[in-house]
Amino acid sequence: MSPADGVQTPAEVSAVTQDYLKAVWAASEWGGSGASITGLARRMRVAPSTASENVGRLVEAGLLEHEPYRAVTLSRLGYRLAMGMVRRHRLLETYLVERLGLSWDEVHAEAEVLEHAVSERLLRALDEALDRPVRDPHGDPIPTPEGRVIQPALYSVDMMPVGQTGVVGRIKDCPRTLRRLARAGIGLGTSVTVTDRGTMSAVVLGEKRRKATVVRAARPAGQSADEPGDVVLPMGHMWVLA
Repeated sequence: MSPADGVQTPAEVSAVTQDYLKAVWAASEWGGSGASITGLARRMRVAPSTASENVGRLVEAGLLEHEPYRAVTLSRLGYRLAMGMVRRHRLLETYLVERLGLSWDEVHAEAEVLEHAVSERLLRALDEALDRPVRDPHGDPIPTPEGRVIQPALYSVDMMPVGQTGVVGRIKDCPRTLRRLARAGIGLGTSVTVTDRGTMSAVVLGEKRRKATVVRAARPAGQSADEPGDVVLPMGHMWVLA
């Protein structure tokens, strides 16, 4: 019997364990094979040796699986607890935006703190007060209490030809990107048109040179509103409904 046998909810494990489980899950959310020790160390802001020791303890507890020179993955129980943490985080982000009026670029950090303290009872109350939402303010799916994820079909704006229009369905939780989009009047459900694509300079992106897609809010024919501004998006920052 592993030390984690009998654990039913994320609240029954430590905050450090919660963070490791969520980090391993995040590494595979978009189809990755799992997390590396160096990647976990970077995300958790600890030395690789510390990350390795913690992974070893969680393997012994039956929450993670890891073979030498292979990716770290979640066990069946670890996956269930990780999904519970993701659910906590995204419900909290949704509540902070919809009920407390915080902006979508600042709620991630707040939810990172609150997710460790919220009880299952309060979580159920938040879910009910929000009318059981299926996605958070960034379009990330909120797992059901059973751990199921309901995700609409999406594709990246990076795959769209210049001139094509699509409806925003998901946005990477990057504060800089979210602020740019908010200033341009772009959010979930907004129709956007790809206006350019290429490798943008560090001056444009505020970071190192990287490939990017430029979008702007699509304006209905005849609308006389002010011309919306272009938004430069690093690759992998926006998806539209298929």
